[in-house]
Amino acid sequence: MYAILLGVHSATRYFVVVSLVIAILMATYGYTQKKAFSESYNSIRHWTATIAHIQLIVGMLLYFKSPIALHFMKNTGEALKSVECLFFGLYHAVAMFVAIVLITIGSALTKRKKVDREKFKTMLVWFTIALIILFLAIPWPFSPFANRPYFRPF
Repeated sequence: MYAILLGVHSATRYFVVVSLVIAILMATYGYTQKKAFSESYNSIRHWTATIAHIQLIVGMLLYFKSPIALHFMKNTGEALKSVECLFFGLYHAVAMFVAIVLITIGSALTKRKKVDREKFKTMLVWFTIALIILFLAIPWPFSPFANRPYFRPF
C-alpha cells in the first residue's frame, strides 16, 4: 500500500505543478490582455484546485503510512535532529497543506469576484504564492534537505 501511495503521490505532483503553471499563465494573459473571464478560464481554476485537493488526500494517506512520518510522530525529540525526518515529518506536510489552502482560498475568492480583471488578478496572486511554496517544499533531487528522484515508480 505504501509503495503504491508513494508512486501515485510522486506522479500526481506533476499534475499539480503543470495545472498551477497553466492557471498562472492563463491568469497573467487574461489580466494583461483584459480578457473576459470565460468558462475555459473558470474551468482551469476549478480543475487546478481539484487536482491539488486530490494530491492533498493522497499525501495525507501517505503521511500516515510513511515510516519517516511515523518515526517523527513517535520520536519527535530525536527526529528533530534528523534533517530528513524534520523535512518529511513537519516541513513538507505543513508547507504543502498551506499551499493547498492558498489554492483553495484563491479559487474561492476568484469565483466570487464580479469584475473579470479582478478574477484574473486574484487567481494570479494566490496561485503564484502557492506555487512558490510548493516548489520550496518538493523534495527535488538537488534538495539539500531530502533529495528524492524526479519520479518514483509504483
